[in-house]
Amino acid sequence: GINPSNDGKVIRLSFPPLTEERRKELCKQVKKLGEEAKIAMRAIRRDAIEHFKAEKKKASMTEDDLKDAEKGIQEVTDKHIADVDRMVEAKDKEILEV
Repeated sequence: GINPSNDGKVIRLSFPPLTEERRKELCKQVKKLGEEAKIAMRAIRRDAIEHFKAEKKKASMTEDDLKDAEKGIQEVTDKHIADVDRMVEAKDKEILEV
């Protein structure tokens, strides 16, 4: 467990190194959180596209404007999903390092 030591002014807590099993659990958690983030981004993308489609129905937008908006939203979504994937991969690598 945790080994506290007191030198009069500071209390130091010594944590034992992570076990292989605990590292794998942490990796699973990281992947789960990454997937939840991607799901949230996709929901935001869907809401934004629905908003633009509603604007088109009101005749505030043309079909070309709608396509451009959808393309822009998709590009931003893809970029951020790639960022999440990259961060998850980096964190997994960091956790598994001994």
